[in-house]
Amino acid sequence: MAATVPADRQQRAQELRSQLQKASYAYYVLDAPDLPDEVYDRLYRELQDLEIQYPDLITPDSPTQRVGERPASQFTALEHNIPLYSLENAFDINEYRQWEARWQRQAPDVDQAAVVAELKIDGNALALTYENGLLTRGVTRGDGISGEDITQNIRTIRSIPLRLQIDNPPPRVEVRGEAFIPSDVFERINAERQAKEEAPFANPRNAAAGTLRQLDSRVVARRRLDFFAYTLLLPEGEGGLTLPNTQEDALQVLQTLGFKVNPNCKLCPTAADVAHFYDYWDQARSSLPYLTDGVVVKLNNLALQQRLGFTQKFPRWAIALKYPAEEVPTILQDMTVQIGRTGAVTPVAELAPVQLAGTTVARATLHNADRLAELNLHKGDTVIVRKAGEIIPEVVRVLPDLRPTGATLCRLPTHCPECGEKLVRPADEAVTRCVNPTCPAIVRGDLIHWTSRQSLDIAGLGEKWVHQLLEKKLVSSVADLYELTVEDLLPLERMGQQLAQKLVDAIQTSKSQPWSRVLFGLGIRHVGAVNAQLLAQEFYTADRLAAADPKQIEAVYGIGPEIAYSVHEWFQGKANRQLIEHLRSVGVQLEGTPPAVAPVDLPMAGKIFVLTGTLPTLSRREAKAKIEESGGKVTGSVSSKTSYVVVGADAGSKLAKAEKLGIQRLSEEDLLALLQSASA
Repeated sequence: MAATVPADRQQRAQELRSQLQKASYAYYVLDAPDLPDEVYDRLYRELQDLEIQYPDLITPDSPTQRVGERPASQFTALEHNIPLYSLENAFDINEYRQWEARWQRQAPDVDQAAVVAELKIDGNALALTYENGLLTRGVTRGDGISGEDITQNIRTIRSIPLRLQIDNPPPRVEVRGEAFIPSDVFERINAERQAKEEAPFANPRNAAAGTLRQLDSRVVARRRLDFFAYTLLLPEGEGGLTLPNTQEDALQVLQTLGFKVNPNCKLCPTAADVAHFYDYWDQARSSLPYLTDGVVVKLNNLALQQRLGFTQKFPRWAIALKYPAEEVPTILQDMTVQIGRTGAVTPVAELAPVQLAGTTVARATLHNADRLAELNLHKGDTVIVRKAGEIIPEVVRVLPDLRPTGATLCRLPTHCPECGEKLVRPADEAVTRCVNPTCPAIVRGDLIHWTSRQSLDIAGLGEKWVHQLLEKKLVSSVADLYELTVEDLLPLERMGQQLAQKLVDAIQTSKSQPWSRVLFGLGIRHVGAVNAQLLAQEFYTADRLAAADPKQIEAVYGIGPEIAYSVHEWFQGKANRQLIEHLRSVGVQLEGTPPAVAPVDLPMAGKIFVLTGTLPTLSRREAKAKIEESGGKVTGSVSSKTSYVVVGADAGSKLAKAEKLGIQRLSEEDLLALLQSASA
């Protein structure tokens, strides 16, 4: 603080900040104002005048700093500290019970576990980072791996504290939650837009998304977004904050820190309790001042959450139990099929256009052959359409009494409409597939996936160019892209010399993308961006991964047997091995950085640990970190190479396998004693 600021002015500024922050918390979070508006405004102006007179008094958490003076020029993409996964959906209590059965198969030693049911707010997920108690960044969900840095806009949301209400904050805290626009605010915004002859927003969620992406934070501030916090992450685990053991405790800690938490949540010991909560709010939600489209159910035990982990798309320990979506009737005009990147054949209903949940719908998924047969769909049928998860339109049922005379039954074709090869349906799958690797639809999907932002990120090479490249037979695999020249591209429609050069340069630049992105870009079934990073860290060259057997792949921490088998099978395919060689020949990066080898003088160097069950005081992340700091390695499965298995409560099949192999068993106390004695 500059010496020119008198001490009494410094103290007064601190008093004003404290008073205004408490008043803001009471008003926006507790919904219990404790200061009249005119008093708040007077104090705010006093602080503002002080900061104008003495700019050194301005602090990042000052209430005057919520709205920026200058609009941003653009948003920057930031990688999430921890991936921000979306949730798997269930649409009735039976599907919820199926989810219960799935997670119980992953933890067969756990018969019953309480869950926390929370209302699912119809808004936009945000990840907030606090460093030493101060809000330092706010990021949108994006693709789950990275999102947009909208910190300037998030600071305008009054229910988000700029400083945590704790005296000794940890070095870093991450909070996840939902930004939303209350119903009355949404109506006001749309009334103002219509008065200006601007198109109204379709729904509050779209309005919130559009608002958060405003470059001018003053616009965001005027739209008065709100925020409910629901997840607390403590990467450092230090400071004056104890890591909660349950989701219920985490919600209470969030309130203590100054966040607004939805009060409509409940601890549910059984599925019957979840069903009661779900049914109650299906009727009662119409009285809420905001929109909710379902109930989010999370396992209450945070150690069990960590143990179950994630699939490549969703957490295994949580599910969104959605309410039935809006349904409307329309006419089926035709049925077509789409061939996906993996060869999956999806029947699609071509519909008479109809308004549904704020958008015009002209196509809807029919899922697969079983669903098609179940619907007994005919051309010209009147069908009921809804949005699955309020995103993907689907045909729910048919009204056969309205069927036209002589209507034709809809059937899947026997041969691929793209390549003419016979379609097959594997015995253990519901999906019909084209298995021709040179099918234009599969190659097209491969190319689009390869060029996408999460894969090789080839700027400018979008779907329209991919379609033309295939039509002109300029490419037949992703490796062919790297042999394209400017002269090859010039005959394409709407292509000029400058654009052709940019595309060729972008393709060549993508050769330097890391091996993890290349692995994801290969499009191996079940391998998402996160799993690709895990595999690339362990198998730091394509050759090493190709030579690994399923057990070796499964040993990677976070990789399950299904993913391991899929990766192994992919590398056994002759065409896939040829593709790898072609990519190598054109200079694509097929090698990463070898994993850091623990110095041989570290006490646990060369030792392999497996963790199973819930430890008394350490989370799995903390136990893994302690082992690795001592030079040890933590793997996800037990083998003859395992040195120790660390056992907690409710240990599963890993313990049985370890006992069968005669591997030494450690408790948490044993582990800590081992690490301490070894480092002494």
